[in-house]
This record gives sequence, C-alpha cells and structure tokens, in this order.
Amino acid sequence: MKTWFCKTTLAAAAACLTLVAASTAHAAACSNASLKGKYGQTISGEFLPGPPGVVVPQNGVAMTDFDGNGKFTQKDFVVIGGSPTTSDFAAETGTYKINADCTGTATISYPDGGWIDLKLVVVNRGHEFYTVVSALSMVGGPVPTNIGSHGVRVRDEDEE
Repeated sequence: MKTWFCKTTLAAAAACLTLVAASTAHAAACSNASLKGKYGQTISGEFLPGPPGVVVPQNGVAMTDFDGNGKFTQKDFVVIGGSPTTSDFAAETGTYKINADCTGTATISYPDGGWIDLKLVVVNRGHEFYTVVSALSMVGGPVPTNIGSHGVRVRDEDEE
C-alpha cells in the first residue's frame, strides 16, 4: 500500500511539474515576432473632449501590417461623431514592443505630428490582439478617450 501511495504521489508531482513547466513556457512564448503579417481591426469607443458628460462616439476599421521586428504600417478609416475623418483610408506608421508575457505597447505616428499610445495583449498564439488607447495627442494637445480595438490576422494562402 505504501509503495502504491508513493508511486502515485510521485506521478502526481511529476505531472504537476510538467504542467507548470508547460505553462511557463507558453507564457514566455511571446515576442515582437508574435505579431507578423496583416491584421484587420475594428476600432470603437469615445472621445471625451469635455466638459464632463460630453461624449463623442468613434468607430473605424484598420488594416495593420506588422513586420515581426517592432514596426508596422497601417491604413485606417475612422468616423467620429458621425463624420468621417478622411475621404478615404489614411496611412500611418508605428512601432510596437511585445513582452514575453504577451502584453505590450504600441505607438501610432500621424504625418501631422499627432500620436496614439496603446496598451495591447496578444492572444490565440498571435492570431489576434486587443488594444486600448492609453494616451492620444493631436496637434492641439492631449485628448481624453475611451477607445479600444480588436485585430485578427488575415489568413495567409499557406494556412489552412
């Protein structure tokens, strides 16, 4: 009985250590290379320009192309308060940094000098990501927002 108990306890301990090691390896699997290729995004949220209680809705779509090394290009079309911000898709560039725990940051740079800082998480082994705007600065200065996005990798021809 003691031998059976010891073997069972040892097997259970080994299984737990294997699961912990697998979890640690999986958690450490992310890097800038986790986002590579084209991702379609939906963007939604609100600008909060003030005074308190004033909310301006915002929605958009974007196609973002990550290089796997910390840089990206993006085309987006955004509607703010019911009015398109441009007549067609606008082009931007940016940088990103993905941490080992699959969290990260990104900055979108606009040709007019404005920028958006994002916090992001990479999910589904790099096939998707979520962002939230942590800071936005237009030419006139900072703008309070409550905006997020969800991106999904565009299927490559070599994928099933």
